[in-house]
Amino acid sequence: MLLNFPNALTCCNLICGCMATGAAFHGHFQWAFAMIVLGAVFDFFDGMAARAFHISSAIGKELDSLADVVTFGVAPSAMIFQLFGMVQYPDSLVFLQPYLPYSAFIMAAFSALRLAKFNLDDRQTTSFIGLPTPANALFWSSLIVGQTAFLASPRFNAVFLFLFMLMFSFLLIAEIPLFALKFKSLSWQDNRVKYIFVIGALLIYPLFQDITSVAIIILWYIVLSLISWKLSAQRR
Repeated sequence: MLLNFPNALTCCNLICGCMATGAAFHGHFQWAFAMIVLGAVFDFFDGMAARAFHISSAIGKELDSLADVVTFGVAPSAMIFQLFGMVQYPDSLVFLQPYLPYSAFIMAAFSALRLAKFNLDDRQTTSFIGLPTPANALFWSSLIVGQTAFLASPRFNAVFLFLFMLMFSFLLIAEIPLFALKFKSLSWQDNRVKYIFVIGALLIYPLFQDITSVAIIILWYIVLSLISWKLSAQRR
């Protein structure tokens, strides 16, 4: 029974991803966001359960990646696909309106590539190389839910959305170190960057007080990781 428990949690993650994808295609962005968040919870606890019960299997590892592709790759891509049908198009690019939404699934492909690299990369035990797929999915889903009106307004358009989506697709596989929120000790010296991130995140939410704060916190995570990386490179 215990051998199947982590895999059951992983399957719950997969089901959440399927539900999020279906909701996104029907334009139910809030429901899609909720299912992505719930999928992230299951994704966190399946690994915790496997470690707690000292269970490790090749099937569990493969199943986890397959579930993550759906929940953190296909689902947010489906939300962007739907958003492409709502955003403004410059007059010169109106002819692309029936086709450009399908470019959203480029991000799903990059998410799959990022997960495949993660499974084979032994450098990512204490930190990440490239943006983790859950962070990317939470960024897009919270941004779309919190800022639908702005994204569909004349102040934004399909070109910005396309370029923004390509940028985040690149971040998924970029050779850029990003810190992981794993504390081996509670000392400030060993966890300075992580504590700064947590303090910043706690300050961000009161400023926005809506779902958009999740997207801003993800941006804060990326920027702080880049600053930390640059400072570390200079010290060398």
